[in-house]
Amino acid sequence: MKPIPYGYHSLDPKDIGAVIETLESDIIAQGPAIRRLEEALAAYCRARYAVCVSSGTSALHVACLAAGIRRKDEVITSPITFVASSNCVLYCGGRPVFADIQEETVNIDPDEIRKKITARTSAIIPVHFAGLPCDLARILALAKKNDLMVIEDAAHALGAKYGGSKIGSCRYSDMATFSFHPVKSITTGEGGAITTNSKELYERLLMFRNHGITRDRSRFTASGWRSSGPWYYEMQELGFNYRITDFQCAMGISQLKKLDRFIERRRTIALRYNRAWRDIEGIRLPAEDRSKGSAWHIYVIRLVSPALLSKKKTIVDRLRSEGIIANVHYLPVYLHPYYRRILGYKKGLCPEAERYYEEALTVPLFPRMTEQDVSFVIKTVRKVFETL
Repeated sequence: MKPIPYGYHSLDPKDIGAVIETLESDIIAQGPAIRRLEEALAAYCRARYAVCVSSGTSALHVACLAAGIRRKDEVITSPITFVASSNCVLYCGGRPVFADIQEETVNIDPDEIRKKITARTSAIIPVHFAGLPCDLARILALAKKNDLMVIEDAAHALGAKYGGSKIGSCRYSDMATFSFHPVKSITTGEGGAITTNSKELYERLLMFRNHGITRDRSRFTASGWRSSGPWYYEMQELGFNYRITDFQCAMGISQLKKLDRFIERRRTIALRYNRAWRDIEGIRLPAEDRSKGSAWHIYVIRLVSPALLSKKKTIVDRLRSEGIIANVHYLPVYLHPYYRRILGYKKGLCPEAERYYEEALTVPLFPRMTEQDVSFVIKTVRKVFETL
C-alpha cells in the first residue's frame, strides 16, 4: 500500500479532457476559459466579480495592492497560517500584526484583533483555518468601526458557509482570496482567485494582475491617445504578471462542478474520524460548528496531555513508518527565521498560537481517499496511540 499523504488532488478523465481540449484549441492563454471560470466562481460564491490569478499568494498580493496597502501600514492577521497570509503585506511595504487565535476554532480571535488596532491599521486578513470560517460578523463590525478593509484568506475554505452565505460572497468583507493548489478544495495545478462585490476593486485587481496595464479607453490618462490606433494601452500602476492560463482554468471549470461533492466527502471522512477516535485519552479532535459549515481542508488532532506532547516526534515518526504521512500546520509565522531575524518578532507574541503549534498533528483527509484508506488511517492512528 502506498503511503497516504495529508492531502492529495482529485482529478478524473473529465478534468483531463477539458485541459486537452483547451490545449488543442487556438487560445491557451489570456483567452475565454479564464472569463468562464471567473463567472462560474462568482456565481458559485454569489459574489459580483471574480478575478483568477496564478496562485493563492498572488491573489493575496493583488488584493492588498487593490486595497491600497502601502509603506508603514499595519495589517492584522493570524499567526497560524501559511506565510503568504502575511508576506503579502510585506510585499506592499506594510507590517503584519499578529493577533492570537481562539483555542477551540484555531481561528483569529476578534477580541485579540480589537487589542491590536492602532492609528496605522488599514486592514484585517482573517484566515479560515482548516476550512472553518472565522467569526466574520464580529470582524466586520470591528472593521467598520475603525474604517478598515477586510480581506478574507479563504485558501482553505472554498465551499464553506458562514451565516447562510458561501465563503467568497464577500457579505462580510471587501474581498476574499482562494488557492487552487493541488491539496485545496479544487485545483488548477497552481492558481488562485479573488472575489469582490466592488466594481472599483475589481478593476484594480484586473490591472494589478496584468502589469498595471489597461486597454479600457474610458480609463486612459495620457494625451494623444485619440490619434493612436487599436494597439494603444497604458500602464497606470506598477503591476505584476500574475495571469493564469486557459488550460488551467479549463481544469478549474471542470473541478468546480464537483466541489460540493468533494466537500461532502471531506465531511464524511472527518465525522468517521471523530467517531473512531473520541475515546482516545489525551487528544482533542476538531469540532465543527455546524452553522458555519466547514470545508474540512485538513484534519488536526491536538495532543493535550503532557505525556503525549513529550512524544510528538515519536508519534509522527511511527505514523510515517506505518504509511501515514502526518504533518503539522503551522509554525506561527512570526517564529520563522526571517520574521525573527529581519523583522524583530519574538517568541511569546501569541501564546495560544504557540501552544497550538506544540499540540498540532495533521492526518490525511482528501476526497480521493477510499474506504480502505480511511479505515487504514483510523486503525493505524489508534494502534500508534495505544502502543506508545
